[in-house]
Amino acid sequence: MKGTGSAGTVLLSSFYLAPIEYYSVLFRAPEVWMEVHDTYRKQSYRNRCVIAGANGPMALSVPVEKPPSPHTAMKDMRIADHGNWRHLHWNALVSAYNSTPFFDYYRDDFEPFYHKTYPFLHDFNEELRLLVCRLLGIPEPVVYTPSYIDVVPPGWADYRETIDPKQPLHSGETGFFPKLYYQVFKQKQGFLENLSIIDLLFNMGNEARLYLG
Repeated sequence: MKGTGSAGTVLLSSFYLAPIEYYSVLFRAPEVWMEVHDTYRKQSYRNRCVIAGANGPMALSVPVEKPPSPHTAMKDMRIADHGNWRHLHWNALVSAYNSTPFFDYYRDDFEPFYHKTYPFLHDFNEELRLLVCRLLGIPEPVVYTPSYIDVVPPGWADYRETIDPKQPLHSGETGFFPKLYYQVFKQKQGFLENLSIIDLLFNMGNEARLYLG
């Protein structure tokens, strides 16, 4: 079942520094159920985010260990501790956002995540989500699914696969309509819509909350 942005309860998956559309849903929903029993899927926002680099959109992917089975649940996916990815991700964030108005203000909140080891991808994603929600003043009406929700209850909006890097932005399907905001590289490469929430946060600070409504 696919819902609309006016739905009461929404169903989401756990994403890494999810796009703005995702946080717009979180901001507006009176209740959110976080699916933790869905099958992990490659090349999704579950382990990647997209930021604005100096040369255009840049995808940052968290490496994961090979799943023990093709149907491994998201909650059981382990982060692969190789390739020095934490250092690479943090350096990419610094390079992309060091000149934004609010990077220095939030730097100390985000940097520790790239020095600490998280065994499970879901835990890493959720700790970052909790931080972002706190910084943006988004309440925490999130319930974790006790098992996979196969049959979505009437009146719920299922966005588990709607917000996806392979899909074009579904304007209106989640109730999110991208608007222009200040971006450091906008003059060089034009406005980039629906990037990771950190793009909005580092560029707009507290005003980012107003953008999500």
